[in-house]
Amino acid sequence: MKVLDSVRVLEIGGLGPGPFCAMHLADLGADVISVVREAPEQAPTGSILNRGKRSVFADLKTEEGRQLVLSLVADADALIEGMRPGVMERLGLGPEECQRINPRLVYGRMTGWGQTGPLAPRAGHDTNYAALSGALWGSSPAGARPVSPFAVLGDIAGGAMYLMTGLLSGIVQARATGKGTVVDAAIVDGAAHMLNLMLSARQRGIVADERGQSIHDSSPFYDTYVCADGHHITIGAIEPQFYALLLATLGLQADADFAGPQWDRAAWPVRRARLAAVFLAQPRAHWQALLEPTDVCFGAVLSPLEASQHPHMQARGVYTEHQGALQAVPAPRFDGAAYAPGELCASGAHTEQVFDGLGEGGVWRRR
Repeated sequence: MKVLDSVRVLEIGGLGPGPFCAMHLADLGADVISVVREAPEQAPTGSILNRGKRSVFADLKTEEGRQLVLSLVADADALIEGMRPGVMERLGLGPEECQRINPRLVYGRMTGWGQTGPLAPRAGHDTNYAALSGALWGSSPAGARPVSPFAVLGDIAGGAMYLMTGLLSGIVQARATGKGTVVDAAIVDGAAHMLNLMLSARQRGIVADERGQSIHDSSPFYDTYVCADGHHITIGAIEPQFYALLLATLGLQADADFAGPQWDRAAWPVRRARLAAVFLAQPRAHWQALLEPTDVCFGAVLSPLEASQHPHMQARGVYTEHQGALQAVPAPRFDGAAYAPGELCASGAHTEQVFDGLGEGGVWRRR
């Protein structure tokens, strides 16, 4: 048994955050049927984002395709769609049509700009949403161009995870009241909401309104440093006890450049330069061996492949090679254990199975 075994989700196949959200729900046990709009032979097969789902092909521009979706809607707890505003309504599959059939349906709408506002009808991608929301602003040193990690800041963190929160919240409400809801999950909303921790730090003067003046982009004790082999490490010794331990471990506790208060901003440039020189003198593996066993708040910058081979990640089984693809296993864990990833399925692979199930009285047959 998994925590979401009782949940049924219908996904109208799309790109990025919607499929990720549906995959995450499937990881936790939800029965997810994904409707793809391309014939199976034209679509990619075996995507990690398809794991644990069933996939059916339907042409939503035909009455047959529309009726298939509405038949699945009748037994679904939630629906996920990632079209531009108004497209599902034009297909006859908008919230009003679907909730007329199933009043308890939670209708999840995944977009970048949202259902309303001047940019709502415009196209965009992860980096655009992260930029406009304010989330991209602090993603680099002051003198460098802001660059976001691939599809993480906007699509996944600001998008898929907020859509999932909305869907599960709506399902809780629907099971208590019998009434569904429409979730407007805009990436710009979620990415901006994530900034509230940073905005709290801004209240306290830790984060400034000018780049290069904040703890994360100017302090010597919270930074990324390059090593002798060209690899990078991170230091996050914010608390005084961790900062003191960092200096002691590096043999700098009596160094004149580090005398005086930790938060003496005037001393930060010199201290950063000194630490940069220290870390540049040895390869990354040296600093891992010296600092990982301590509480200085240290982390080596690893590629996903390198991360999958790190002893800590291996001990927890965070990554797995499954069906020929490197994957991160489902998260979070329940009762101390991580769920195994579901099988990867080809797009449209379950069309006949699902059609046959619906032929028996139009009921969504569980997998």
